[in-house]
Order: sequence, then structure tokens, then C-alpha cells
Amino acid sequence: MDVRIGVSRSPRELTIEMPDNERDATKDKVETALGGDSGVLWLTDKRGRTFAVQSASIVYVELGVDDGGRRIGFGG
Repeated sequence: MDVRIGVSRSPRELTIEMPDNERDATKDKVETALGGDSGVLWLTDKRGRTFAVQSASIVYVELGVDDGGRRIGFGG
């Protein structure tokens, strides 16, 4: 699952590949961070890297489906 986070005062979004089975847990973490209970949103990706995003800087969060890899060339 891809998680895209828009950060204020940044022209680029943060994209994190998360395990597909953690969709509900990730959604709960985002809701808690945006609800004011936490100042930081902590997420750990598929590779074990941990990301911290200041809750006050989060503009939007998109939970998407992992497309299984990037395709190059003409589709089929």
C-alpha cells in the first residue's frame, strides 16, 4: 500500500510503501496524529525505515493501493 503525505511549505509529497495488511493501523495512526493527541506521525515502511512527520505540517494523507511495481514502456 502506498501512503502519500502532503506537507505544508513543501512542493513534494512524501510517499511511503507500507505493508498491505497495515491499512487500518495506518489509518488509526493518522487519525490520532491529526486529532491533536500526538505532535508527530510515525510510520515504518516495508523495508523497516521509520519516518516522522510533524502533525501540524500535514496537509493531506492518501492511502492507496500498491501497483506492484513501476511499469516502463508501452502497456499490455
